[in-house]
Amino acid sequence: MLTPSPASALAFTLLVESSYRALMRLSEDYASAAPDSLPGLGGVLLYAGELDESARALMVAGNIAGAATLAATQDPATQRLAIREGVADFVVNSLDEALRILKNEIRKREAVAVCIAAAPEAVAAEMAARGVQPDLLAGQLPASPALATFQRHGALRLSAAASPEKLLAWSVGEAPALWMPQADALVLELLPPADGKNRRWLRQSPRYLGRRALNLRLLGCDAASAEAIAAALREASVRDALQTEVQIALLDRSGR
Repeated sequence: MLTPSPASALAFTLLVESSYRALMRLSEDYASAAPDSLPGLGGVLLYAGELDESARALMVAGNIAGAATLAATQDPATQRLAIREGVADFVVNSLDEALRILKNEIRKREAVAVCIAAAPEAVAAEMAARGVQPDLLAGQLPASPALATFQRHGALRLSAAASPEKLLAWSVGEAPALWMPQADALVLELLPPADGKNRRWLRQSPRYLGRRALNLRLLGCDAASAEAIAAALREASVRDALQTEVQIALLDRSGR
């Protein structure tokens, strides 16, 4: 049994993990390796559209994957929440302001998430009119002339990636700020070097999920890997390499 965490935190983390898999399914198409040689989407522009719950998860997943992500919303409360929860790195008032940030980070192949305080339909229309071409588009974007323009010029629309066989989750009984990074390091040692997508997820997701991931980790893997990781975490707890109890669970996509 996992240490209890807010149901909303688990649900959002599951949504981010699913969005990350959809993004990373395309990472080889761009061959934009991150500085740590892990696969990633550095230098890629992702347009997420209206900053609803799905786009919020996609923005976090975009940061984890290394992309530059742009979204928009007119709602001031949603804008404030995006900054407070770390979903957006910047909230700006115009496409010009957003492009100054995005171009710099894309040039450096760094992750960034920008929200424009405007109607997403107007932002997309201005992008299309000015020739601002996204590489990737959120799957839930409504049909529009701007969307058709983006796709005609080569933008790829995200679709769901195949779910992993198992979704392994773990938490610790106390002091997660101390013990969760050590548990993560143990799991990283067990992941093969070729499993760059899971290695990137485990390294980057705690940073971008923030407080939601303080005492929660999710990792999609096959049954054999899930069993080996769970056994290693339990053994580390018993031998006091991790001086706290480790709770481990196998979850389905609903979080049960």
